[in-house]
Amino acid sequence: MKCIKGFYMALGMFTKIPLPFHFWDEKFAPLMVASLPLVGIVAGVLWWLAWVALISLGLPLMLTAAALAVAPFLIAGFIHLDGYMDTSDALLSYRPLEDKVRILKDPRVGAFAVVMLCILFLLQFAAMYTIAEHGRHLALFISIAVISRSCSALSILVLRHMPESNYTPLLAQGIGLSHKIFISVIAVIAAVLSFLYAGLFGVIVVLAVILGYAVAIRFAYKGFNGISGDLLGYAMVIGELCGLIALAILQEV
Repeated sequence: MKCIKGFYMALGMFTKIPLPFHFWDEKFAPLMVASLPLVGIVAGVLWWLAWVALISLGLPLMLTAAALAVAPFLIAGFIHLDGYMDTSDALLSYRPLEDKVRILKDPRVGAFAVVMLCILFLLQFAAMYTIAEHGRHLALFISIAVISRSCSALSILVLRHMPESNYTPLLAQGIGLSHKIFISVIAVIAAVLSFLYAGLFGVIVVLAVILGYAVAIRFAYKGFNGISGDLLGYAMVIGELCGLIALAILQEV
């Protein structure tokens, strides 16, 4: 029952899926972190189902690609995209740490955030257009969503948290070895199923997500000397984009 409550809380916080009710209990915070890969399964399945629905409707390819490109952000309620924009704005200012933290927390949208948002949507749409045009191995959307969230969960557990962040330290409280093992096992299962489903293509896509996430979180971590919820969203968005680009390139092979 505790696991179900933690998963339910994670769905309520990290997705915009309509739920009968919402509740919050700090003692389930560790289970929320452990549930992130499961949230990825739900988000990935919805992403894939969006593809099935759009194809069945016979919409123009460009419109289908555009809808699929924004689908993961709609499912997540733009929470990760918000972190991507805020972090981009702060990191690209190349100012002292105190100023970057101030920019990160500033609710206003800066020029760097807008530029990086345009670049993100341009690359995401281009990748999705190629993927939709060929329509191969689209169930890897599920793997992309699971692996990116597994990376975020492990980042919460192993990386230093920014002193200014109240969010990630709360989620990391009470985390035990069993939580870490569960997250790792789900990630490994996702990687294995990707291989069984798409062969080497599946492995490449999974590795692309991991590499993209690792590079992004390292850059953000060095810039802030720690992690926060915004930084995790930033790395997730970039990791998933790298997975889509890899999947798009492999469509041509």
